[in-house]
Amino acid sequence: MAPHRKARSSSPKGIRTPALATAALTSVALLSQTANASPSAEPKPSLDEVQKKVDDLYQQAETATEKYNGAKEKTGKQRKKVDNLLDDVASRTQKLNEAREELGTFAAAQYRTGAAAPDAASLLLADNPQDYFDQNQLMDRLTSRQQQAVDDYATQQSEMTQKRQEASESLQALTTTENTLKSSKADVQRKLAEARQLLSRLTTEEKARLAAIEREKREEAQRKAEELARQQAAEEQLRQQQQQAQPTPAPSTGAETSTGTGTSAGTTTAKGEKAIAFARAQTGKPYVWGASGPDSYDCSGLTQAAWKAAGVTLPRTTWDQVNVGTQVSVASAQPGDLVFFYDDISHVGLYLGDGMMIHAPKPGAYVREESIYYMPIHSVVRPA
Repeated sequence: MAPHRKARSSSPKGIRTPALATAALTSVALLSQTANASPSAEPKPSLDEVQKKVDDLYQQAETATEKYNGAKEKTGKQRKKVDNLLDDVASRTQKLNEAREELGTFAAAQYRTGAAAPDAASLLLADNPQDYFDQNQLMDRLTSRQQQAVDDYATQQSEMTQKRQEASESLQALTTTENTLKSSKADVQRKLAEARQLLSRLTTEEKARLAAIEREKREEAQRKAEELARQQAAEEQLRQQQQQAQPTPAPSTGAETSTGTGTSAGTTTAKGEKAIAFARAQTGKPYVWGASGPDSYDCSGLTQAAWKAAGVTLPRTTWDQVNVGTQVSVASAQPGDLVFFYDDISHVGLYLGDGMMIHAPKPGAYVREESIYYMPIHSVVRPA
């Protein structure tokens, strides 16, 4: 009987039917489409979201700028201290060498005359004569002048060791501050680069709409400033009416002396006007982070320079400036007062009156006058 053999299938190995082949090809196509679609799966942010993100980045950059300013100011002070310490150490080293030479002269003279025992000469030539004396008790063999020389040498050596240690610690502190300076600088540059990248992705139409959003924000801030101006004007009018209603004081006989309160207020106003005059002269100059003039400014650099022109020295950073002077309410703000913004006090402007200020706003902008309500107010401080 002939053997029974199973007939071979003509289909390719692994694909048994046309239906299975079709299903497999369909799955591959779907997977390919899914893979190609995945990069664009993330939705494009709205203009409001872009505006908020850019504003946040600018604020973060200002915070990093203030850290940079503080580290830079601290670095300058520390470097000056280190230089002074190193000069002091060099001077003390010279004096120590001179004292050492004097001890050597005494030892050489005693050898020549035979007036000193070997132990006495060893005392005079020792690296630390005081320690040698403590061990050998040879001080009674020296003359009073030699004893004084040993005492002076020991004192100078101790002082120089202390100064060297102080200089070493100051150098370490300087290195730490310089590292902070570099880190803050890199942080500022990173935040600004990210903001520029976000803005560069916008179309021309989106940029125009973003500018319109910015105008609306400034207009709303301006309305609030005008409201504050009306409120302040009404309060000033009421104050003047109350002052006029008061009885006229009796003529002075010359015996009384003024309390000086009016003079103090006048001085404060005069200084504030000088600060404002300086700041207004900087209008149109660019904001540059870390700059304090004369060609460009950041926010605290401008206020520091303005009040310096009025004869008042302010520290460099917003975090230090906010602690100089007297805090007042927004309604009581006077021209020249410092207005601080954001919870982290990362921005400052100079109050002009009527709800307006002059400030160095942000990267890409210029020194300009603007409503104090353009940003969330933290506090108002009167420096003088």
